[in-house]
Amino acid sequence: MRHRYPPRFGRADRLRNLCGMAALLCAALAGTAARAASIVTLRNGFTITCASHGQIAPDTLRLYLNAPDGAGQGASYMDVALASVASIEAAPDSQGVGPRPSPAPATPGLPTLLQRSGSVHNINAALLASVVQAESAGNAHAVSRTGARGLMQLMPGTAKQLGVQDSFAPAQNVDGGSAYLDQLLTRYHDDIALALAAYNAGPAAVDRYRGIPPYRETRLYVARVLHEFNRLVKAEAVRAEAAEAAVMPGTAR
Repeated sequence: MRHRYPPRFGRADRLRNLCGMAALLCAALAGTAARAASIVTLRNGFTITCASHGQIAPDTLRLYLNAPDGAGQGASYMDVALASVASIEAAPDSQGVGPRPSPAPATPGLPTLLQRSGSVHNINAALLASVVQAESAGNAHAVSRTGARGLMQLMPGTAKQLGVQDSFAPAQNVDGGSAYLDQLLTRYHDDIALALAAYNAGPAAVDRYRGIPPYRETRLYVARVLHEFNRLVKAEAVRAEAAEAAVMPGTAR
């Protein structure tokens, strides 16, 4: 699903705003319920892969984002207006948007690099980690069939423009990719989906189609990154809640 958010966000607020957008955007792309996922195409051109769906009101469709736990609790969902839905179809198993397998070998110190670059460019490190996972699965020496290189899969021309001398050097690649994503987020007014689509297909394609390009690879890429971003944000929230709960008993009198 693509949303055009208010055109101006304070730069200092981007980390918070991106997390908030992720809860809305990428939660709708989880697709991990027991039944086969469905592809819901909205009239704005964006496609959502959800675990399952059901009509809860004459004008409202509920997209279920994940399977409930053994007690029937914990399922998350998102409601969309029926009028905004163009079509619904079953999603082939091969279209799953879950995270790719963990890389082997992993890049040493990658979390620290992502945190540092995220701080420099005011981008949530979880979003950078999600892009790295989708682009290279954390393999610093990955090379695509089109020649993109490194953790964030920089094309040679793009790397040169960003001042990256060695795309296989993790720190340089992450800094370059973060700077490029920062440029795209600024260009598209912090619309995460559009920025990711441009990262994958190029800004020219996004501008040409005035939204997510109708490329299967690009739409699945956006879904995959947003799904992983949402997963990481939720995991961090759970850890924060657990830490707070552990502290609270000790402060009671």
